[in-house]
Amino acid sequence: MPLVAALGLAAVAACGPVRYVGDVGRATDAVEAARAAHADRLAPYWWTRATEYLHKAREVAAHSDYQGASRFGRIAADAAAHAAADAQIATHDPAKRPPDLPPEVAPARPAVAPVAPARDLPAPARGRLAPAKDPP
Repeated sequence: MPLVAALGLAAVAACGPVRYVGDVGRATDAVEAARAAHADRLAPYWWTRATEYLHKAREVAAHSDYQGASRFGRIAADAAAHAAADAQIATHDPAKRPPDLPPEVAPARPAVAPVAPARDLPAPARGRLAPAKDPP
């Protein structure tokens, strides 16, 4: 009898990761289908939602919160399905495509290199501790 109870407990404990793998696997497939439909250009809202929730699902799973990761995976799959559907509609009806943004607005990436910090912090004097915060 203790063996049966131990096996039952092990099976229940393993349900979280199994469900997570299924939900996030479906979300990954849905995001790839949306990518194939060019949802990144034609349905940017749903595309961004799907990719960010998929990223969050993987991040939460890394902390062993499989229930939360599964939930984020389901949200990502739903958003990817919306993205693919909107992309299909925009492909057939050019009037429903999102407007092209001027080059100075998009993309939100630096043209050259990342911005440097606003100021360099002074090095602490030798033999003295650095202050915890700037003086008032």
